[in-house]
Amino acid sequence: MKQMNEEILRKIPAINSLLNEEEIKKLIEVYPKKLVLYFLREEIDRIREEMIAGKRDGIDKKEILENVKKKTLPSLKRVINGVGIILHTGLGRAPYCKNIKESLSELLEGFCNLEINEENGRRGSRMRHIEKLLIALTGAEAGLVCNNNAAATYLILKALAEGKEVIISRGELIEIGGSFRLPDVMRAAGVILREVGTTNRTHLRDYEEAINENTALILKVHKSNYQIVGFTKEVPIEELAKLGEKYKIPVVDDLGSGAFIDFSQYGLPKEPVVKESIEKGASLVCFSGDKLLGGPQAGIIVGKKEYIKKLASHPIMRILRIDKTRLAILENTLRLFFDEERLLKEHEVIKMILKKEEEIKKMAKKVYNALKDKKEKYQLGIISGESEIGGGSLPGVKLKTYLLKIKDKNVETLARRLREGKIPIYGRIEKDSLLLDFRTIREEEIKLLIKGLKEVLN
Repeated sequence: MKQMNEEILRKIPAINSLLNEEEIKKLIEVYPKKLVLYFLREEIDRIREEMIAGKRDGIDKKEILENVKKKTLPSLKRVINGVGIILHTGLGRAPYCKNIKESLSELLEGFCNLEINEENGRRGSRMRHIEKLLIALTGAEAGLVCNNNAAATYLILKALAEGKEVIISRGELIEIGGSFRLPDVMRAAGVILREVGTTNRTHLRDYEEAINENTALILKVHKSNYQIVGFTKEVPIEELAKLGEKYKIPVVDDLGSGAFIDFSQYGLPKEPVVKESIEKGASLVCFSGDKLLGGPQAGIIVGKKEYIKKLASHPIMRILRIDKTRLAILENTLRLFFDEERLLKEHEVIKMILKKEEEIKKMAKKVYNALKDKKEKYQLGIISGESEIGGGSLPGVKLKTYLLKIKDKNVETLARRLREGKIPIYGRIEKDSLLLDFRTIREEEIKLLIKGLKEVLN
């Protein structure tokens, strides 16, 4: 057995010989030799283990070089989203507005006034860069930002209700992507869950009957990624706010998506608007920064000053705070909402949601016409379909769209090759075809898309 292993291992090329390969030399010219060497050794170790385990009996030097090249190149990269889900968590959710790049370049090149008070030169709060904007846009008394909306929910529960009861409707005990379950977060925050009502119907009296001397707050959660239809009843935030005021208990409205504009004015279903929740009396409202707001990953909390102050001073806030880069992106994104004309022109998420069908079809035709020599082999065609907003926003809403259909008997292999190409392209698979949805493909990406498709569709 030992002799057989030695014979197998002799087939593995030496590191020094691989370092002399032209492709490896080119990598070392661009990337640190130490990094290239690390991935080279990792690849050799993998092959050695597979050979000893009997999973392979030969060596493919080309495979080794290709794998090392893939690992050495930067892992996080821009991709073309042809999946048709606008807020796709796997693809980074909200694409940033174009003005972000210009405003960030200067900030990233040097130091900035993140926590310095210009008047006295002493340390100040990083929240001052965005708090006034949040107040102006939502009508709240104060605001702060943490890592994401799950963190925002956790912070509120921990700071305001640890060791006490939190009342919530049974129909709002949500689970979202990544196995985030609200009861688990409540348990982790050290609060006692007091669920009221039934899955489909909860009345105001259910909340009131549950209030006792150990009640810390009432939590309402927007069902952002599912719908309950039929014989249903839920208590609106304004009624809960009045109940909270009666018993001097804060009422928290977790909106999830956090819309700053009313999408019903554009013919879409009504999504809760942050400002309206504040106007209806919610003590605190929390929501995501990278969904309908179109900014960076963040958990935004707005509401009454007395509660925001408690959150800001809690030790957990230090752990959950965001950095200067995300604050800068968020500031620039929020400023767009003060100018409706600019907002509709520059806000990438809103632009994709409101994209006209004729514009989508025109883009699809442009790509279809550019692939004339591939039409017969791949039975290319333009078909109508539906896109989704995603990210737990406007659940159940389908947006009409047009897709490029690429037929291939090995469609899974084709999809992988497109994902791994020089210009990574992501689409969705239906039966024996790959579909590229042009609602989520931007006009400036068309040339790149054509180039990427031509490189793979040989």
